Amino acid sequence: MNHARYIGVRILQTVPVLFGVSVVVFVIIHAAPGDPIVNMLGIEATEENIARLRAEYGLNQPVYVQYVKWIAGVLQGDLGRSITQDRTVAALVAARLPATLFLALSSMLVAVVIAVPAGVVSAARKGSLTDYLVTSGALTGISIPNFWLGLILILVLARGYGVLPAGNYVSPFENPVEAVQHVALPAITVGTAFAALIARQTRSSMLDTLNRESVRMAKSKGLPPRTVFVRHALKQSLLPVVTVAGLQFGYLLSATVVVEQVFAWPGMGRLIWTAVRQQDYPTVQGTVLIVATLFVLVNLLVDLAYSYLDPRVS
Repeated sequence: MNHARYIGVRILQTVPVLFGVSVVVFVIIHAAPGDPIVNMLGIEATEENIARLRAEYGLNQPVYVQYVKWIAGVLQGDLGRSITQDRTVAALVAARLPATLFLALSSMLVAVVIAVPAGVVSAARKGSLTDYLVTSGALTGISIPNFWLGLILILVLARGYGVLPAGNYVSPFENPVEAVQHVALPAITVGTAFAALIARQTRSSMLDTLNRESVRMAKSKGLPPRTVFVRHALKQSLLPVVTVAGLQFGYLLSATVVVEQVFAWPGMGRLIWTAVRQQDYPTVQGTVLIVATLFVLVNLLVDLAYSYLDPRVS
């Protein structure tokens, strides 16, 4: 019952957050200079055509009226219609979201597989050469720009040796093998930076946990070092790591714009960037709201994971 109530409260807390996001995005995109109708029609547009299209898309109405109509449509499942692509925003999101989720999950898998073992080993061998290599590698991973690493991987592994294809999304439901091959380079590019962050967090958390009284008590009872390390220290140290990983996964849903451009990846990042550049109001509003909703849901799942990793958290 406590867990059900907690979930209900957390879900209700997301409502004002998403409402605030919708207001901020709506105001900012409408306050930007320029006219999306003029951009769409070009320099040869007539005043008559501009007025007709502005009326057709409701852009001739006051901003607050436009917002009320838009949010009313959102509550009914209608995200609006793109000005520049003549498609519903829901259709655009449905076409791009699978690619973004696949890239985000693959990148996070790469990051976790690399970072957690590296952080644990670094903490277990504090002050050793291994610890120095892990911390140096983490600093290097954070410092390398994503676009530069992506270009290097394309030049060496894709163009140079032909080991892997240079991006281009293939659905894992259509051809799992090709999908993994095509997502490998983008996932490594994105996952490297996040692996560095998670490795540093894992190392720091493990060092803090190993100094706790409960772990020292387990050691004093004569338990094998492996048992103390895995059962007592590792599980407790995963709490902050889960937080960082969850937040980074939410960030991955919209922060891969540059990488998507480098690898021609048809994800949400490119969609949002193109919509902002073309001042496609409905598309920007709808996609940002979807990304914000996913981010909030990821944070909710992270909070629920807390209760599994540490029953004291409620």
